[in-house]
Amino acid sequence: MKTNRSTFAIFFYPNTSKTKKSGACPIVGRITVDGKNTTFSTGLEITPDGWDGETGAAKGKSQESISVNKQIERFRNEISTYYKDMVTNNGYVTAEALKNALRGIGVHRNTLMQEFAELLEEKRKSIGVRITESTFPVYTNAYRHMKEFLQEKHNLTDIPFGKIDTPFVEAYFHYLKIDLKMTARTVKTNMNPFRQAIVRACNKGILRQNPFFDFVPERVIPKRPWLSNDEIQRIMHAKLKLATWRFTRDMFIFSTFTGIAIIDLRNLQHSNIQEMEDGSQWIILDRQKTGTTSYIPLLDIPKMILARYRDSEFSGIDGKVFKLQHHVCMNWQLKRIAKAAGIDRRLTFHMSRFSFATTVCLTQGVPIESLRQMMGHLSIKTTQIYAEVTRTKINEDMTNLAERIQDKYEFSDVVPTKKRVQKTIFKTV
Repeated sequence: MKTNRSTFAIFFYPNTSKTKKSGACPIVGRITVDGKNTTFSTGLEITPDGWDGETGAAKGKSQESISVNKQIERFRNEISTYYKDMVTNNGYVTAEALKNALRGIGVHRNTLMQEFAELLEEKRKSIGVRITESTFPVYTNAYRHMKEFLQEKHNLTDIPFGKIDTPFVEAYFHYLKIDLKMTARTVKTNMNPFRQAIVRACNKGILRQNPFFDFVPERVIPKRPWLSNDEIQRIMHAKLKLATWRFTRDMFIFSTFTGIAIIDLRNLQHSNIQEMEDGSQWIILDRQKTGTTSYIPLLDIPKMILARYRDSEFSGIDGKVFKLQHHVCMNWQLKRIAKAAGIDRRLTFHMSRFSFATTVCLTQGVPIESLRQMMGHLSIKTTQIYAEVTRTKINEDMTNLAERIQDKYEFSDVVPTKKRVQKTIFKTV
């Protein structure tokens, strides 16, 4: 990172405007950087006639003068050291920053891992408030990867923010992608906490320029696996011997026709199922991930599943509708269910939510604005990612278009035919 050298000066003088009855004046230090200055108290005193204005020091060789000059020299050396460190580590320095450093403010908060650790602690305290418990490991893993990167690539345990520039960001990006062989999506997940630590440093004034400004990350195009109508039917009709497997299958289908994420399904309360004035039943709940409200009208299949497990061994307690197993166990069972249904690909519970967006809703003509409300997305852009348009939907749209324009365009009755050109053969005599 390029550093900019500044005009820097330190000057000491007695403040005669605050002369005491004894005749002594407080000695004040003035720091000047790039024409801007600030003053600080040294805690020293001297009479005006005992001060040499040209040298900025006490006159004479008395014990008192020697003591004053030693302390002034200590101030000079300390401020000069802070100045050199700030130029080297931060790339810039201000008079106020030097004064704060002299007072012990901001001296020990100018390294990446220190700021990263503070971010980690802040996220830990916000579990259950701003982030979920399952999200916190994202930050601990990112912290660990950065620590390992510094050790392997720079042989360091920490690094000043002044050493962090765009090439450093790019080097870390390539370390995650090439050395650790992470997917583009996982790289982005680990880069985000690093970016947050940088932004915190910029907001605190520790870092003047954000090194991410000129960094262009690889674009991540999420792939949302979904099931076709045929695959959903095969899962619904799969013959399963174990009751727990049938229950897991039914929970998957319940989510396929409601779009509820597994954590929200686990926390679903009877109070979340409400009957409207027209007699229709809706699920209205606040999503744990985003805090936004989902409004989901219940179709016949979810209603049947609700009735099937009412007052059963799979009924929830404390007002909860269902008693779900751990999601790892459910995903293991879904692999067996997929095999029983003749589906030759990995089945995970979250595929049910993707299938609701794509197969159940979009292919049936549900507007994306309505889908956003049901899925509880903060932005419609998120809905567009989840709701991939299928070939079935394209075919349906074009079929409807063909019906609408069937009588609007037609050829004239007269169809031009190709005229035969008679060839004349000339014989030469």
